[in-house]
Amino acid sequence: MSGPVVCFGEMLLRLATAPGHLLAEARDLALVVGGAEANVAVALAGMGHHARMVTVLPENPLGDRARSALAAHGVDCAGVVRAPGRMGLYFLESGAGLRPSAITYDRAGSAFAAAGVDAFDFPALLTGARLLHLSGITAALGPGGLALSRAAIAAARAAGVPVSFDPNYRESLWRAWDSRPRESLLELAGEADVLFAGHRDMALLLARTFTTDGPERRQEAAEAALAAFPRLQVIASTARHPVSHDHHRLSARVTTRSSAHETQEIDVTGIVDRIGTGDAFAAGVLDGRLAGAPPRDMAELGLTLAALKHTVHGDFYPLGRPDASIIAGGSFDVRR
Repeated sequence: MSGPVVCFGEMLLRLATAPGHLLAEARDLALVVGGAEANVAVALAGMGHHARMVTVLPENPLGDRARSALAAHGVDCAGVVRAPGRMGLYFLESGAGLRPSAITYDRAGSAFAAAGVDAFDFPALLTGARLLHLSGITAALGPGGLALSRAAIAAARAAGVPVSFDPNYRESLWRAWDSRPRESLLELAGEADVLFAGHRDMALLLARTFTTDGPERRQEAAEAALAAFPRLQVIASTARHPVSHDHHRLSARVTTRSSAHETQEIDVTGIVDRIGTGDAFAAGVLDGRLAGAPPRDMAELGLTLAALKHTVHGDFYPLGRPDASIIAGGSFDVRR
């Protein structure tokens, strides 16, 4: 597939407790590399796309670790800038039973958060690109992050490159500075050709409530987004109903200006790791979008990737293009 899909955002190191251990009492933490946009890049690369990561990594062994993780999964690192500073971290307290997992961020002052717009040659990095994907997490880091998001989108628009945006609302990050999350995310979402947003996201962005329930509410929210954002061509979301820590019910919806598809709800059991499942979903939808697939195919592939990501430890989805029959009654016996 010609031309890169450019994913722009901060990479993080995740330090996680073992199941059953509280962060305040942990003696050992497992380290993996992640970050919302990097997760999408890895999944797309695994499905055969030319995925390019644009970020800033510190000039130290932790930055080396993050860059090596990208390269190992086939991601183009031409947009990775190295600079003095620190790596952003997040700590995951793994849930169990009725206790959900919890995340604590430690990313203030990271090399990425400290970067200015002049750290990136966005016009060059987006030349010939098929798509720019970014999330609201970058904007949530502070005024500098918001400026970076605006600059990346402006360069994409100037180059005629479609924009994919996931609001990924992180309340704790927005609360840390004198921010206006609704106004900022509304501005960025208005530039998107592809938007990953459910009814809660749209309720925040449009400052309204949706009075229906279930699939009807998701349809109402999608139609409201298409009416509010003239550029928007595709809006996609998942609906999650947790039963317990390791048993969730999951469905997906993709809506375009001409049609829509809502999947059946599936049971996701024996969950190994929930982190990164939304990014795997986004990669599946984008794969379908880039191929010109209808909403049904985008939704079903996105749901398949999201479901399979629950079975893999770490932030990345490393399984490549899946066999859709896996979640449609496929055999659970050993494959030989």
